[in-house]
Amino acid sequence: MITTIRLTAAQAMVRWLSVQMTEEGERFLEGIWAIFGHGNVAGIGEALEAHRDVFPTWRGHNEQTMAHAAIAYAKAKKRRRAMAVTTSIGPGALNVVTAAALAHVNRLPVLIIPGDVFANRAPDPVLQQLEDFNDGALSVNDCFRPVSRYFDRISRPEHLLTALPRALRVMTDPADCGPVTLAFCQDVQAEAYDYPASFFTPKVWKIRRPEPDAAELAEAIAAIKAAKAPVIVAGGGVIYSGAEAELAAFAAAHGIPVVETQGGKSALAHDHGLNFGPVGVTGAESANIVCGAADLVIGLGTRFQDFTTASWSLFRNPERRILSINVAAYDAYKHGALNLVSDAKVALQALGKALGSQKWAAPAGLQADWAAATAAVKAAPSSGNALATDAQVIGAVNRSAGRATVVMGAAGTMPGELHKIWDAAQGGYHMEYGFSCMGYEIAGAIGIKMARPEADVICMVGDGSYMMANSELATAVMMGIPFTVVLTDNRGYGCINRLQKATGGAGFNNLLDQSHHVNPSHIDFVAHAAAMGARAVKAGSIAELEAALAEAKSATIPVVIVIDTDPWPSTEAGGFWWDVAVPEVSSRAEVREAREGYEAATALQRAD
Repeated sequence: MITTIRLTAAQAMVRWLSVQMTEEGERFLEGIWAIFGHGNVAGIGEALEAHRDVFPTWRGHNEQTMAHAAIAYAKAKKRRRAMAVTTSIGPGALNVVTAAALAHVNRLPVLIIPGDVFANRAPDPVLQQLEDFNDGALSVNDCFRPVSRYFDRISRPEHLLTALPRALRVMTDPADCGPVTLAFCQDVQAEAYDYPASFFTPKVWKIRRPEPDAAELAEAIAAIKAAKAPVIVAGGGVIYSGAEAELAAFAAAHGIPVVETQGGKSALAHDHGLNFGPVGVTGAESANIVCGAADLVIGLGTRFQDFTTASWSLFRNPERRILSINVAAYDAYKHGALNLVSDAKVALQALGKALGSQKWAAPAGLQADWAAATAAVKAAPSSGNALATDAQVIGAVNRSAGRATVVMGAAGTMPGELHKIWDAAQGGYHMEYGFSCMGYEIAGAIGIKMARPEADVICMVGDGSYMMANSELATAVMMGIPFTVVLTDNRGYGCINRLQKATGGAGFNNLLDQSHHVNPSHIDFVAHAAAMGARAVKAGSIAELEAALAEAKSATIPVVIVIDTDPWPSTEAGGFWWDVAVPEVSSRAEVREAREGYEAATALQRAD
């Protein structure tokens, strides 16, 4: 006779989630972020309150940003643990769609549980219900389908018996990993069902390490052995695999230069002998020179995003081939690459064994030249500087950083400048640049600090991104989560303003003074942050910034340091072309000139 336990569907879900474990004996889902509404407060809310001691619930101020915190947590945990998010139906649910897309692009696990319409349809249309005139089964939660790796609608209590294991299978699969959405009909949340007691037996989810296919491995070995000038492009998959030590040893043993994507930066410490720095559009000259000459580009855990490849204009050697090593076949087969579908750590071990003592001579002098170039732009300014540059701000933060520092950001000027000139300790870099979502920064800092409480987390954010989403600063204060926010105020969207000018456009609608206004904008960011409970100060110079950073290290709540910066300069050294289409026809001579340069650059792109 099967033993059963009578629970509501919501109670069963929470109970089941609380006993899904990692190999290290921890809950895979650390807890859940929740903003309650009529679509989840009575069912899911009641179940969460009853389990609050074994499955924590945290309250956010915005659905999108609390999901960002959950995603950043999973990224900081190298996808080995995750968090869940629950919202009401309607606008609460739709606020999370952007975050779901962010997780999907970055291959990061998060469990999204939005309330849904009534399965029995008795009160149709319920408050916030979207009525599709041609599809009675549609709700706003169907917007999650294209941005979820797995989507299900819980319209009967027993659906949980299959939906929940499928959800965790996706979230713990290294190849399929990404966001899962379980749209939970609000009447079903409250319905009772006799669940098998065995359903709630604790389960350990093991993260698989797929072994390479023998034939693919043999081809990869042959390609590397035959290469005259190989280079390794290290992506986020190196970090998620935990293959940092293997990469360091492999590069050193065989003399193969390593360059780093945004996702892969800090897989190696910046001063590792074979780390040639960041690659691509926001890359180092040292890295891009090596990539331009390479006859074999070994992608290791990278999806070859356009910033990495300089829109496929970077790898210019006529003889070059791509070897893509990736746990996901979808990524391994891109651009006609020679593919090796495998976990990064396993692949490096197998390749290293096969290569034996074979070693290449890495170019000399490039790294030292790049170090000198970055040191120059990061140096403290002379007394004559009216406004600090973003590079000088980064220099001050870099000088104050230690091995426990994790610098993070997401959009605007900071991703490009940090990727290019930040000297990262191993594991000291966290950038959301797959989706480059403005507003990720402060919520993301919360998630990182929750995942790595020992870390000195520094959030680099511009005024434009801060204005997009800052409410979780109050959440961090409330929860006692300390980190440092360095808020650079250049009075607008400085990064896009520079891109606008570089493509021949007139300054328009980016800087506040160049946007439509009746009254000039004067935002007191110090007063704003202080009003939410943070410790906030204004740094009038780089020297004052360094002093404030030192003082912030002992804080027990978030510290916000505001500094005015010049919106125009960016680091000219390094970098590479990026495909941003310039109009073919324009009345502006600057645009026509930019178009000529654009056409010349596109001629260098390679689709193969």
